[in-house]
Amino acid sequence: MLAPVNPTTGQPLAQVASLTLPECNRAIDKTYEAFPAWRDTSITERASALMRIAASLRKSKNTLAKLMAQEMGKPLCEGIAEVEKSAACAEYYTNNSADFLKPETLESDAAYSYVTYQPLGTILGILPWNAPVWLALRFLAPALMAGNTCVMKADPNVPATAAALTAAFNSAGLPKNVMTNLPIETELVGEAIDHPAVKAVSFTGSSAAGKKVAARAAGGIKPAVLELGGSDPCIVLADANLDKACNVITLSRMINAGQSCIAAKRVIVEASIYDDVCNRLFKIFSTITMGDPSQSSTSECTALPYAMGPIARKDLQTQLHQQVNQTIQSGARCIHGGDLPSTSGFFYPPTLLIDVQPEMSAFTEETFGPVLAIIKANDFEHAIQLANKTEYGLGASIWTADKTKAELAANKLQAGQVAVNGIVKTDPRLPSGGIGLSGYGRELGPQGIKEFVNVKQVWVG
Repeated sequence: MLAPVNPTTGQPLAQVASLTLPECNRAIDKTYEAFPAWRDTSITERASALMRIAASLRKSKNTLAKLMAQEMGKPLCEGIAEVEKSAACAEYYTNNSADFLKPETLESDAAYSYVTYQPLGTILGILPWNAPVWLALRFLAPALMAGNTCVMKADPNVPATAAALTAAFNSAGLPKNVMTNLPIETELVGEAIDHPAVKAVSFTGSSAAGKKVAARAAGGIKPAVLELGGSDPCIVLADANLDKACNVITLSRMINAGQSCIAAKRVIVEASIYDDVCNRLFKIFSTITMGDPSQSSTSECTALPYAMGPIARKDLQTQLHQQVNQTIQSGARCIHGGDLPSTSGFFYPPTLLIDVQPEMSAFTEETFGPVLAIIKANDFEHAIQLANKTEYGLGASIWTADKTKAELAANKLQAGQVAVNGIVKTDPRLPSGGIGLSGYGRELGPQGIKEFVNVKQVWVG
């Protein structure tokens, strides 16, 4: 059984029966049986289906947002924005896939030679709970437009959200079994990867789980895309616009109660402005409130003062608190937050740790919650060294008015994406992914749709 818990109250939600292994295998078989017809559907027809799905998502956005608030604690306004972004992703691939997948002529010793991009078959998407609609569409939209069929294994925390998302696809008239929801317990994931009809795997989640998925997929010689954890650095230099930088850093860290792989987690500040930045961030953190996400305003919520929901699970709340305590015990100072609330649910206060050093827990590990670590750097070069002192490599950012330093940072920062004077975010138009413990492969953009295709060379004599 899938047994979700409402993180706001700590009370169980309705349990959902999980599929048995035979039922899981039959569901994957049916999805693979739907592949030939979907593969042979014109890209124009696929685009029409995805456009209907975008409209269906927007029609269902209030329902999906309420379910996300109940199952994983996302404020309603964030949930609605997530669904809108997901619909835009479907529209992006609707409008651009024909260009991304058109054959490319390449010169060779042939009379005519070219490369064509053809679907692989059925793709298994193993998805987390923190953005259950957006991360699903990030996987589904390009894979479906490329002509693959898809099996979606959602996190056990969010079964009702996954079911409602599937209903939105079905109500849009997507052919039967082209996209299948797979409500299974985590113990069956390896069996699903091994299923001979599964031709590739997309996984978003922790680095530890990603290693297991990668090993299992590799055992079957199956390609995989892994979007894993991050300990994203954000460099703030003395010439930066500090008002804007501190506001954006706070939003980056507090959105979704800090439960984002690409949130700014380690803020590396040039020494001459270190105290100023710490004081500014303290004042902003002091304005942030916590409350029931299902009672939040449905108006725009990406502005300060910010209202934050709970952490998704009790074990995640406990782990985060342990990381904070370990960091303080190692010599860092906590100037805001850092205490477990006595109220019900899995809330954790916005927490500001300063004087953090490279050997400390909040520096070396991913902190998946509203905890920000501040580190002092001597100068620009020292800041780059500190930023790259990590096994992760998902996102990174820098705030500076110096264009030369910004360009140097963009080249030197070891990450899959870099933002200059802005927030690290995912955008359907741009590829997203990491290096090191943050994974491999890319999603989104023109690169993302080519991850799960057969890049076929054709030589004509």
